Amino acid sequence: MTPFLYLTHPQVKVDPAVPVPQWGLSDVGRARTRAFARDPALRAYRRIIASTEEKAKEAAAILAEALGLQVEVHEGLHENDRSATGYRPEAEFQKLADAFFARPQESVSGWERAADAQARIVAGITAALSQAPGSPALFVGHGGVGTLLLCHLAGYPISRTHDQPPVGGGCFFCAGPDETPGRWRAMEEGIRA
Repeated sequence: MTPFLYLTHPQVKVDPAVPVPQWGLSDVGRARTRAFARDPALRAYRRIIASTEEKAKEAAAILAEALGLQVEVHEGLHENDRSATGYRPEAEFQKLADAFFARPQESVSGWERAADAQARIVAGITAALSQAPGSPALFVGHGGVGTLLLCHLAGYPISRTHDQPPVGGGCFFCAGPDETPGRWRAMEEGIRA
């Protein structure tokens, strides 16, 4: 497997009147991404690949500018489809997310099933890596599908116990032929931590 880093977008500007996939980063999210972009270990990555969602593309653009790379946007890397419910206040969203991970073979309130989202993100990452075998890639995506990806790669059952810590996103894990992801790390920890 080609080495890669999977990063979740950090904090977003929440606007209930705008579809969630169109949300951009907040000032805090942009600042955290700019700080992470200064990590010298990022120079090991030769590609930056983002999901089709605005927040992921925006974070990827910040990283790409710092690294002198172009952003590739790939289908199939988006967050689990929650369009059936749209925006939900935080407490309600967390309950739905708990159920999403707890019942991966069921559609919770019309959401994409976790099992289907996992198959999609695994296929999307595999397809993107196959386009440039051996070229280490930095993916910018989302927490829900990122957790499903981590579970798949590490051989864990789908469970929210493997979710990123509650720091507002901006977490990552590394994977490759010599590295199985074990846990999420916040951007501030640095890649070599």
